[in-house]
Amino acid sequence: MLKSILVPVRGDGMVATVLAHAAELAKQHGAQVNVVHCRAQAKDLIPQGIPLNDFAKKVMMEQAVELANRQEDHLRGILRRLANDFGLTEDASDDSKPTCTFTEEAGRMADVVKHAGRLSDLIVLPKPQRERNLGQSSLKSALYGAGRPVLICPPQLQPDASFAQHVAIGWNGSLPAARAVASSLNIVHAAKRVSILTGGKVQAHGPTVEELAAYYALRGINAEIVTFAGKDPAKELLKTCEKVGASLLVTGAYSHSHETEMLFGGNTQRIVDATEMPVLMAH
Repeated sequence: MLKSILVPVRGDGMVATVLAHAAELAKQHGAQVNVVHCRAQAKDLIPQGIPLNDFAKKVMMEQAVELANRQEDHLRGILRRLANDFGLTEDASDDSKPTCTFTEEAGRMADVVKHAGRLSDLIVLPKPQRERNLGQSSLKSALYGAGRPVLICPPQLQPDASFAQHVAIGWNGSLPAARAVASSLNIVHAAKRVSILTGGKVQAHGPTVEELAAYYALRGINAEIVTFAGKDPAKELLKTCEKVGASLLVTGAYSHSHETEMLFGGNTQRIVDATEMPVLMAH
């Protein structure tokens, strides 16, 4: 049951994108969106490697705390405005809108995700930007540290009425793919159309695509099977999603280690790098 959606945020310009997707799912499933601002600690805002006397350190610490407070107030104002624009409310007694909470936790975003994510049904994150070294540690923390499914949202992508109405399932019979299927059952059940996309190398001894279709049928979900071929399964999977008109891709994440895929370019990493649509992943 999808009832608790975590949206960790920081001042990286991606707040509107992730909150919009979380709000759309919250409206579809009657869920609560929990926004957590990852606040930088004052000591991390002080320049490193510069010798300072005690008075200078004290002054800079006070200035760093004041700056963090101003940033928090500014971001909270933006979040409240966006939440209202996206149809969320802080008033738990208002049954006409899904609720939204705002909290603040000090520390690195990856650590906040690990702590707040373990009791969440879904974690919504912006698409990592490898060229800026942003987001990879948060994605790793959500999948491995929190152990929860993650919705990755590409930059500036705003969901419309079709979001999650046609769900594509990337299937290769692997354990991460099976966990992604189990983690997304509520979302898939609510969709108007479900397509199982399969191609490339299927894991030995893994369930077949026909068995997955039967698994869905037992739960009242009618899923069509779509096959694809090509030397690059990640690229072909995304192309097939576009071809069938899917608005959300569900797939397993990192059959190999996260570090191995980062270095050698596994299928999951290529999907994360190339996707222009929302992707729900589980490890």
